[in-house]
Amino acid sequence: MKVTALESLHCDAGWRNYHFLKLTTDEGIVGWSEYDEGFGSPGVTTVIERMGPRVVGQDVSAHERIHAELYCYTRPAAGGVVAEGLGAIENALLDAKAKALGVPCYELLGGKVRDRIRLYWSHCATWRINQPDYYPPAITDLDGVKAMGTEVREKGFTALKTNTFDYDATGKPSGYRPGFGVPFEPGLNVERKQLRDLRTHLEAMREGAGPDIDILLDLNFNMKTEGYLKILREIADMDMFWIEIDSYNPAALAYIRDHSPHPISSCETLLGLREFLPYFQAQSMDVAIIDAVWNGVWQSMKIAAAAEAHEMNVAPHNFYGHLSTMMNVHFAAAVPNLRIMEIDIDRLAWDDEIFTNAPPIEDGYMVVPDTPGWGTEPNEDAIKERPAKGAVGLVSYKND
Repeated sequence: MKVTALESLHCDAGWRNYHFLKLTTDEGIVGWSEYDEGFGSPGVTTVIERMGPRVVGQDVSAHERIHAELYCYTRPAAGGVVAEGLGAIENALLDAKAKALGVPCYELLGGKVRDRIRLYWSHCATWRINQPDYYPPAITDLDGVKAMGTEVREKGFTALKTNTFDYDATGKPSGYRPGFGVPFEPGLNVERKQLRDLRTHLEAMREGAGPDIDILLDLNFNMKTEGYLKILREIADMDMFWIEIDSYNPAALAYIRDHSPHPISSCETLLGLREFLPYFQAQSMDVAIIDAVWNGVWQSMKIAAAAEAHEMNVAPHNFYGHLSTMMNVHFAAAVPNLRIMEIDIDRLAWDDEIFTNAPPIEDGYMVVPDTPGWGTEPNEDAIKERPAKGAVGLVSYKND
């Protein structure tokens, strides 16, 4: 079965766009993948378009050879959007190959080791604070944060992840993400107000969620080593599942982990096993977060195997559309050393229209499907009805 064409499709996804790769074959089987251009990676579509002619005519089943070949052509500038483009192509090939064989994609990865995957409700309160037009109801005070924690518990989830916020004099929160330029503070310093606001926010979330819900905190790239340590000292007495920290310095992250009272997770923005290895070797974190959408699911299995060799579990980075979620489900089903899986439960009003199937969630767990391929694909008619916007995503964030 040969590849005959690659086509990128895009649609409106509120504060960002959704991006899909459609790979057609000479046997009429279509492979799909979802990729991202909103999280600091504009240009992936161009990579796919430039690499497409190298893929057309090749055997769908030879996805490892194709990836290796494309890596050779792009080796001088490997990583970044180039790696993400290769990941998108790999994931579409896997979908087509599994459909041709009539099996779920996890069968290509060695078979599933679990039927259900524990989930955490990601961006909990975050979307309703930062993007209330798309994710109502708006959260405008601590009572809303408490209610959010209660909602997580009442809907049967056992874990949630929240972010950092600035509370004004009236108690109204807004997103605090200086690592992404909002506000623009390149020193990334942590002062007393940030410590007070964070503690107040976490206490409200805990009060609403109750004692039995695991709370995860994502600090992203918003601090430097000094600031991360100040925060860890401030919340040392709180019950936290993990603190998520992004750092491009494995030694600095290892130092933070050595001085942390809480488990540390990291690496969601790394691409390729070569980038992960220094973090594994330095024992920089307790849990390695892998973006299988960016890396490609097959390549992500290699990264997870290396994590296992360093006595480390992994967790998927997953905050895109339903197709990305299902791609991560197959990865999480097949990888032995899984900790937990991320998912956004607050969704766009039209999300379910864009995809043929929504992720099957029961009591805070994902049920692993047995349908061929990824188990869902984009609805092309629905995509056409919601054309993509212009400058959206991370590059559209406004400086306060």
